[in-house]
Amino acid sequence: MEVDGDSQPQVVPRDRRPDALGDFLVLPDEIVCSILTYLSPRDVARLACASSVMYIFCNEEPLWMNLCLNNENRELQYKGSWKKTTLNRLQVLSKFDDTCNKKPLHFDGFNSLFLYKRLYRCYTRLDGFAFDQGNVERKTNISLDEFYHQYDAQKPVLISGLTDTWAARKTWTPEQLLLKYGDKPFRISQRSAKKLSMKFKDYVSYMQEQHDEDPLYIFDDKFGEVAPDLLKDYNVPHLFPDDYFDVLNDDQRPPFRWLIIGPERSGASWHVDPALTSAWNTLLCGRKRWALYPPGRVPLGVTVHVNDEDGDVDIETPSSLQWWLDFYPLLADVDKPIECTQLPGETIYVPTGWWHCVLNLETTIAVTQNYVNSKNFQYVCLDMAPGYQHKGVSRAGLLALTEGHNGNLPTDENLTSSELTRKEKRVKVDDHVEDMEFCYDINFLSKFLDENRDHYNSLWSTSNCIGQRELRDWLWKLWIGKPGLRELIWKGACIALHAEKWSKCMEELCGFHDISLPKDEEKFPVGTGSNPVYLVADNVIKIFVEDGLEASLHALGTELEFYSLMQKSDSTLKNHVPKILASGIVFQENGINKIIPWNGKGVPDVITKNTTIKKTFIDTEYPFGIWSKKLFEYRKAGLTLEELVNSGGQSQTTIWPYIITKRCKGKIFADLRDTLSYEEVSDLASFLGKQLHDLHVLPVTPLNDSSYLKMGKELGFGDENNFNEKITIPPSSKVFFTILNKKMKDVSIRLGKWGYPIPTTLIEKVNEYLPNDFLELHSLFKNENGSFEVQNSCSWVHTDIMDDNVHLEQCSSGTFVNSAVNGSKNVDQTSWRPSYIYDFSNMSLGDPILDLIPIHLDIFRGDLHLLKVLLESYGLPFGKRNSWDDGRKIRRISYLTMCYCIVHEENILGAIFGMCKELRTVKSWEEVEEAVWGALNNYF
Repeated sequence: MEVDGDSQPQVVPRDRRPDALGDFLVLPDEIVCSILTYLSPRDVARLACASSVMYIFCNEEPLWMNLCLNNENRELQYKGSWKKTTLNRLQVLSKFDDTCNKKPLHFDGFNSLFLYKRLYRCYTRLDGFAFDQGNVERKTNISLDEFYHQYDAQKPVLISGLTDTWAARKTWTPEQLLLKYGDKPFRISQRSAKKLSMKFKDYVSYMQEQHDEDPLYIFDDKFGEVAPDLLKDYNVPHLFPDDYFDVLNDDQRPPFRWLIIGPERSGASWHVDPALTSAWNTLLCGRKRWALYPPGRVPLGVTVHVNDEDGDVDIETPSSLQWWLDFYPLLADVDKPIECTQLPGETIYVPTGWWHCVLNLETTIAVTQNYVNSKNFQYVCLDMAPGYQHKGVSRAGLLALTEGHNGNLPTDENLTSSELTRKEKRVKVDDHVEDMEFCYDINFLSKFLDENRDHYNSLWSTSNCIGQRELRDWLWKLWIGKPGLRELIWKGACIALHAEKWSKCMEELCGFHDISLPKDEEKFPVGTGSNPVYLVADNVIKIFVEDGLEASLHALGTELEFYSLMQKSDSTLKNHVPKILASGIVFQENGINKIIPWNGKGVPDVITKNTTIKKTFIDTEYPFGIWSKKLFEYRKAGLTLEELVNSGGQSQTTIWPYIITKRCKGKIFADLRDTLSYEEVSDLASFLGKQLHDLHVLPVTPLNDSSYLKMGKELGFGDENNFNEKITIPPSSKVFFTILNKKMKDVSIRLGKWGYPIPTTLIEKVNEYLPNDFLELHSLFKNENGSFEVQNSCSWVHTDIMDDNVHLEQCSSGTFVNSAVNGSKNVDQTSWRPSYIYDFSNMSLGDPILDLIPIHLDIFRGDLHLLKVLLESYGLPFGKRNSWDDGRKIRRISYLTMCYCIVHEENILGAIFGMCKELRTVKSWEEVEEAVWGALNNYF
């Protein structure tokens, strides 16, 4: 009790926290609010009834905004508050509408500085928040030469006069866009992995109603598809003529242009643009406040985390508004960023690697594009190189090398092996940092590349703007399409691909096998494959490096075994497989490359000396052939991606198998897809059906008794928990089923890591959909003894027949009279016909259906007519049906195929949901199965 000036006693409200929070009392309000975001909306609603303080926490609008956005993956419609919006999406709003409209309860005895500051940020106005006396250089009508030499990849500049002729200067206002595009959905940016969109009319309504601390804003990289007329309203300023990503198709290149619309208080928090690209941003409406720091200068309040396995970069940063309110006032003048206020018609240039933060002072509309040119090309290649140190240094400077090192490391006996490895790295790094001065220069940054990591067999960072295959394809297309830039492209490829190392190996192989040295255009590895491949004269040289030495030996050993078996058969398939000219092993000894021939038989001495290779079937003709490969697949099955890499793929090796095959005339299907007629593609489908038939009837190499016993011991044959002892299963099928069942474990975790576009609801149901044992998926036959047998379940399978592994040749298809153009004149008519199938290094034993998956999804792109043509040409049954079969779902061929897609080590589901966007909203796996594979049930 207190006494005021009039001596009247004043009652001080009793603190509610102890009784209302219980054990949560020890936690700061920020932590309590963070915990609540992990609950479901229903649980938060229930918890609000637990106590008065929980009622306050559980009714905070920022909490409900978080709950709503994290539970949505579709078009959003704001209902005036985030709680109402969430309840409406759960279809319970009408039941509690009266409750939602009641005034909220108020309680004394509770104060929270954290909640007060957040509420303040939600309602603060930014009318006087401009920084008109900015220190970003301003230019008008700058020339390309001046920009290139003074600013490009060097420092930011604010430029006026670039948009005077744009139609967007007049038409890009909220009112005019609403009239023309009100019903068009645009992508929304928010701190969530979900992909949300809003119709523009709904978004305008949201902007007018919301009071969010960090409001949603339109940040749409697909606006050119949704509203193509918008692309006609502006053009790329003449200062930014080059973008090296333009050699890729629109569906291959990373996102590069965005429409940006946001209300007051919205904006982009501190970040460095993806892949260290440069960017220009033009404002058409409103005002933006910008803050920028040079590369390596991490802003106060921002934390950069770099995964030391795959290099994934994660940045923790406050919202733009919170940073300017809470952190900016703490800065001394010398530590303040470069700043400016951008006005309509002005374009700001952000160089590669620069930190920047943007705050919208009022409703703004802008367009921005990121690009790669000669000034930042090597930085982009560096950012996609394997490893982690260089990624951290590029963003956080030398601070990245000592992140988390406070001088109080635990003792070695308390460390795990991975922690010990990190400590060794960190100590080594700390020694490396001494007397070093940060410099944002490609030569300096390249010093932090990990020489022990290779592009072809290292983990690929999820923060990279394109995948490994896409990177290889991009650099190859640049090499062929921009010959004048080859010196620069080669420098970038040496950083990202270790191109110099593989090129040297290739040239030495040419000398050993008396092949003419490569021409300039032959110096670069081709295509998107997982190993370095070179086209030299009439030869194809492939060096096996993917997944490490053991995997490479099995890849080549199996291919050589298959080729030998095929040549001994009467199969016509051998007419459509390129001839093998040579094979062997290239290895380094005392820094010098040496080469030994190897035909797959026996174990070379250089391998027996390598203690990392597990024992193989040395008593078989091909010790690294198909049966040894199946054991290797079994060991890998069920491992996480990190475990796979650590088990050998990422370890440094100086031994690489290789193969040289005859080069075929013509082109691969990937290069011809858009030029072929539908009739030509149908002919390809028929060709593939015939080749699959010949492949799948080819006899499988039998195992001798000792090898079978060895395999059975390792795989646990006879274990009643895995197989029903009343069922007779061929050896190849036993191996196949065992591997599949092992892959099925923790499948939901793997799918969760892959994430979008696989629907979360389906990931949660995946274990219910899959069988208990993959043996159930195959037809069983009763034999004379009354036992069941599995038949026709395993054969040779290619597993990788995709658009870059199918070859076509040009041929004449007769003549016709072209009287309309040339009068009466005979004109040759040519067409493309399929000729060869490539790359048998992924050969395996398995269900023939496995070969349909890449063909249907990658080559046919889901075209059911082409699938039908293939099946008619194929002519073999995918498991017969008999009276024992009761027609349950586990007997459907479509179900079997869908299960293979789910447990596949590659992200097949990502391809399915990426191709069939309408399937992202389905409620069951059965719907996906029917849409993609249902046609198979009509084939017998």
